[in-house]
Amino acid sequence: MARATYEEPPHARLSDGTFARIVASRITGGFELDVDGTPQSHVDLDDPTHLHFEYIARMGAVIDRLRMPGQPLTAVHLGAGALTIPRYIEATRPGSRQQVIELEPALWDLVRDHLPLPRSASIRVRLGDARIGLARLPRGLVGAADLVVSDVYSGAQTPAHLTTLEFYREAAELLAPDGVLLINVADGSGLHFARRQVATVREVFDHVIVLAEVQTLKGRRFGNLVVAASRAPLPTEWLPRLMAAGPHPAKVAEGAEIEEFARGARIATDADSTASPKPAASIFDR
Repeated sequence: MARATYEEPPHARLSDGTFARIVASRITGGFELDVDGTPQSHVDLDDPTHLHFEYIARMGAVIDRLRMPGQPLTAVHLGAGALTIPRYIEATRPGSRQQVIELEPALWDLVRDHLPLPRSASIRVRLGDARIGLARLPRGLVGAADLVVSDVYSGAQTPAHLTTLEFYREAAELLAPDGVLLINVADGSGLHFARRQVATVREVFDHVIVLAEVQTLKGRRFGNLVVAASRAPLPTEWLPRLMAAGPHPAKVAEGAEIEEFARGARIATDADSTASPKPAASIFDR
């Protein structure tokens, strides 16, 4: 599929008054979806397996370990962005059944019109709040999803109601006994928010690992941490493969390291949760 070019970036006004734009990338190829100055997705229409953002590449590395290579998955995605991960799954696991929940109709219209999905893709996009949308998914998905991805942002922050114990319990109901929940957690110095998130997820799932760039996991720089959680043991052979998959320098925290990471952190509930911290605007300077 040939890349399109645009003299003026396609854009749409969202419900909060901010703008989403699709910007052609001269450096990486493909396109970025930018929302209110924050890059939220990168898509390469010619190569959907090209995962440019580091945290997305780490999610892809986990997804590659699920089931047998190439085997179709049943997946639910909370937050659409430009549908980078659904496109990746469709390209690497044809025949997968995927559901996506996106709050902003204007954003979905923008992506659908300017970054179209393959005609063969079985990807259903549903509009509405991610948490409300969970309860409205087909009942046949309950206990049947191989994968649930939570990557929801309003501007540059994850809304508080999508960070709680109650929310993660609702998401867990969709998963098969050995299904995996993937969460994008953004945090900075001290990792106060990320530690609360890991402690909260561990109340629902027995097995949790965290993937991140080394300095991010040490709390020395703002960045994205990928939390992978399951009721079933995450195979130990995953760890060296996830490390090798990068991006580098890579770190996978598990076992006693996760215990220490979450030690003393307060569980986030619907009564006291907070949105993720807002990064400094300078982080996204081009």
